[in-house]
Amino acid sequence: MKPARPHSVGKVMEHAHLLTALRRLKGRATVGDVVAATGVPSDEARAGLKALLEERRGHLAVSERGELVYEFHPRLLERDRESPLARLRRGAWDLFRKAFKAATVIVLVAYFIVFVALVVAAIVAQQRGGGRRGGWGRGRHGHHGFGNLWLWYWLMGRGWRPGRPYYGRRWERTLGERERVPFYKKVFAFVFGPDEPRPDPLERDRDVLALIRSRKGVLSTAELVQHTALPVPTAEDEMGRLVAAYGGEPVVSPAGELAFAFPELLLSAHGQVRAREPKAAWQRLEYPREVTGNDAGANVLVGAINGFNLAAAATAPWFIFPRLGLGGTAAYVGLVLIPVIYSLTFFAVPLLRAISVRRENRKRGRRNVRRVLLGLVYELALQKGAGVQVDPATAYVARRLESQKVTRREVEDALQELAAEFDADVEPDPVGELIYRFPRLREQCASSEAVRRMLALDAQALGAIVYDTGDTPEQEGRRELEAFDRALAEARDASLGRYLPSPGKVAFEEDWERVAAGR
Repeated sequence: MKPARPHSVGKVMEHAHLLTALRRLKGRATVGDVVAATGVPSDEARAGLKALLEERRGHLAVSERGELVYEFHPRLLERDRESPLARLRRGAWDLFRKAFKAATVIVLVAYFIVFVALVVAAIVAQQRGGGRRGGWGRGRHGHHGFGNLWLWYWLMGRGWRPGRPYYGRRWERTLGERERVPFYKKVFAFVFGPDEPRPDPLERDRDVLALIRSRKGVLSTAELVQHTALPVPTAEDEMGRLVAAYGGEPVVSPAGELAFAFPELLLSAHGQVRAREPKAAWQRLEYPREVTGNDAGANVLVGAINGFNLAAAATAPWFIFPRLGLGGTAAYVGLVLIPVIYSLTFFAVPLLRAISVRRENRKRGRRNVRRVLLGLVYELALQKGAGVQVDPATAYVARRLESQKVTRREVEDALQELAAEFDADVEPDPVGELIYRFPRLREQCASSEAVRRMLALDAQALGAIVYDTGDTPEQEGRRELEAFDRALAEARDASLGRYLPSPGKVAFEEDWERVAAGR
């Protein structure tokens, strides 16, 4: 959570008045609406609306007359707000995980050693008189060699730092030869899955800030979608937050499109800012989640240990108790009831989790289809001005997602979603197949380029005038598109420069690659 900002009493009252005014206006207002409703000066109203974008769900829009409109959720919901039920479920699950992990260290290991000793003792008792009355599984040198070695491997990992997360076998392969994941981490992963990376919100913003700097301090919503694959409404809300958090300013292009300028991000104590553009959405595909994240050998070993405990506990009343003279309530509870319940739970949790993992992987598959399709849509819209059809798009996506089954229906659904988000033009071809064209996407990118040229934030000075005040809106839009085409031509190579990074080249990205995972 973000630390609360200090406010004077007056500022708190202004904030409350602003919220009251926006509720009356159903979350949609211009600066003039807020001034009229609250009586505060225009500059304070503008600053208050901008600050509110950081904490409440909302975004900026442009009216037909070029006036900025602040659009918040009608109920002025807080960003990333979690329902009480969701918090309760998450808290209960976290509590169960911690309790079960603590029990695992005690129950799984202790019962395994106890049952090994009891089974060996029962076998020895059955064969009594055969000269094999040894010491409950002692080694030849009179110590529990196997148990000590196993416990050492369980508790210790070579070069391992306590509290360090374990992200699964693919992450484990990146470790150096002097590092080894302790076995208890793989036991926990068997039950609850590998640790999930939890990037800090500020760390999550770094890629977007690098994108803004690489694009000369100006970004449009379409460009944010290009690099995040967020749905356009979500991207608009996110852009509103970025504007409030990082000193952004909305700028209306001559053609009436909205772009966002971040002048402070282009100021550096080390001269001109040169930032490397982060990967586009289609170069950040998601791997399927795994139930355990372990390799097969680790899963077999963990399953065998727990399976042995379960079998030994379930058969103890018939195999161990009679041969060793054990019995009574304490023995039954301690050696049968508790280990059986624990062992069944140990197997049941990952089986139940497998259902949610399959559900999550279906979502990841749909997101991957959307990301690859975005590359095609942006390439055709920006480079060629051409439309997209379902069958060629399905073939395009399937070729790049060879490890995933791609259906025509999935691609068609994703294409229809993009068409709705970008207000695409849809028309049939001569044989009746629909063609989806995205002129608004191209116009947004062209307008943000026009704003870059106007502001020239990378030089911190005004650039050349790229439009004439005598132009009509249609002429202004055409001029912006022509300037954008020239910029594309200047940067045209295999990757189309910074505007369209490698649209035909896809790549997967691990969840843990999005955080700074210390080793």
